[in-house]
Amino acid sequence: MGLARAEAALAPAHGDVPVGALVVDAGGRVIARAHNERELTGDPTGHAEVLALRRASEALGSWRLEGHTLVVTLEPCTMCAGALVLARVDRVVIGAWDPKAGAVASLFDVVRDPRLNHRPEVIGGIDADACAAQLREFFESRR
Repeated sequence: MGLARAEAALAPAHGDVPVGALVVDAGGRVIARAHNERELTGDPTGHAEVLALRRASEALGSWRLEGHTLVVTLEPCTMCAGALVLARVDRVVIGAWDPKAGAVASLFDVVRDPRLNHRPEVIGGIDADACAAQLREFFESRR
């Protein structure tokens, strides 16, 4: 999670919310990393999770990411949770929960919906205080 927080720390330099994500293989090797780039690129899908999944798929030459883990500093939104399911990620490791927009447990539970064909394991609350503090500090500096 420390590497994901370091990635998140890059986002405020271009006005983006500090969320960072990594795709890690079964051996613990980081395959891809990303931070939010919505403001930087003007792309509403420029969330850290989506970008990390895209980069991992490019690096591996496959959209199927079985055997991989997504580590992210903030609970994924509905779009990102759907992308995790579609990418067949084995597990998602979450830092801070997002009660306003989280789609892995807080507001919705997209990734564990039994109607879907894939359900990744969810491990949440890892380094949650530090992840939440990073977000809180960003928003406090903008007020």
